[in-house]
Formats: sequence, structure tokens, C-alpha cells
Amino acid sequence: MDQGMKVVLMEKSANGDLHQIEERNWTMNMVAALEHVNYIVVGNREYETIEGRLNVDLGRLELLLVPINS
Repeated sequence: MDQGMKVVLMEKSANGDLHQIEERNWTMNMVAALEHVNYIVVGNREYETIEGRLNVDLGRLELLLVPINS
């Protein structure tokens, strides 16, 4: 069974501040899809993915996002 991976989404504001949007388990298919996407929708808001970091110490994938102003 696919155990998935814990993913933490961090928003970077225009002034450079960071705050956590959410933390949840993603399936491995969702993690693999990151190779093909540039944008993520969370809570009906669209974000551009800037970079990712695999935090081995905490056992999670951390994604840095910036909001898309529509």
C-alpha cells in the first residue's frame, strides 16, 4: 500500500515572510506529478511552486510557494 509522503506547503509573501499554509500526506502519484506542474491550487487559491526541499531529519517534503494574484 502507498504510504505517501508528508508535504508541507510554505507561502512566501511579497515582503519575504514565510508562513505554513498546510501540512498533509500526499500520495506518491501526487509527489511525482510535481515534475510536471508549476502551479498548485490550495484552499481555492493558486500558487506558483518556487522550489522544494526534502527534509530528511523531519521526514517531509517542503514546498515554497508564492501566491498568484488574479
